[in-house]
Amino acid sequence: VDTARRVLSFRPQIIEMQAAITSLERCPIPVVAAIHGFCIGAGVDLITAADVRICSPNSIFSVREARLGLAADVGTLQRLPKVVGHSSRIRELCFTGEDFGSDEAARIGLVSRISQSDDSLVEEGLAICRLIAGNSPVAVTGTKLSLNYSRDHTVADGLEHIATHNAAALITDDIINSLVSPSDSRDGGGSRFARLLPIARL
Repeated sequence: VDTARRVLSFRPQIIEMQAAITSLERCPIPVVAAIHGFCIGAGVDLITAADVRICSPNSIFSVREARLGLAADVGTLQRLPKVVGHSSRIRELCFTGEDFGSDEAARIGLVSRISQSDDSLVEEGLAICRLIAGNSPVAVTGTKLSLNYSRDHTVADGLEHIATHNAAALITDDIINSLVSPSDSRDGGGSRFARLLPIARL
């Protein structure tokens, strides 16, 4: 079979795999990744598309693809430098496929914290989720939208984007509810805010 035709045949498969990882980034709800054990190759692709990352003390990370004869192609090389910066160390990790542990992951900013123990990881991740869920879903989804947009655009573009968004979003009742409602889900009470509507289908 002609090589060019084989290449053209396989490209949609890569695009489909990329889309699966990108779905975390496009999800309007923040995604919190709780990482334990080995997070290698596709695992790094996946967590760099998440919004918040925490890991257990035993976690081991590796951008392993170079050691396997290929360049990572479903998100790590595009997202990791934007998550932690274009430092010499990040390029070294991508070129060598070297393993690195939880301490370095925290030091370079790949994770925001290391759990107290392996066993407490999930509960610590859920605690972050509960704090996020205690806020206005309109505000949280707008914040994620703006953070993602601003990452890939200039400051001026990001300001224009959030101005347009908030021109509509500031009409929400959630601002009043956040100020006057005595119930606070952060303290175990019920939610102060109505759920978002289901995604509309034409």
